[in-house]
Amino acid sequence: QVQLVESGGGLVQAGDSLRLSCAASGQTTSWFPLGWFRQAPWSEREFVAGINWNGGKTIYSDSVKGRFTISRDHAKYTVYLQMNRLKPEDTAVYYCALAPIPTQEVITEQYTYWGQGTQVTVSS
Repeated sequence: QVQLVESGGGLVQAGDSLRLSCAASGQTTSWFPLGWFRQAPWSEREFVAGINWNGGKTIYSDSVKGRFTISRDHAKYTVYLQMNRLKPEDTAVYYCALAPIPTQEVITEQYTYWGQGTQVTVSS
């Protein structure tokens, strides 16, 4: 059973930075793509960033490209989301997700395992 546990959310001001972490259980999680999604109040969940199994490929939504960086540490079974120059519109619950797809590619869908989420609030 895959378990994903996010941490690192909080309340910050516009322009500040935060780093989210997601610890994945089990050695097998190292072989699959991981991603970050977010859901703002009264909005649908949206894809933010994804990384392939070895960290060699990443992809970002247009709204965060150039400000956010996704990375993973295989030794710690952890994926990170470094968020810089935060904006009020980045306010949302951020979710880590894993896609149990044996692929070399980075993907934006087919994620079936989810963490519980961590709140990020950016004040203006």
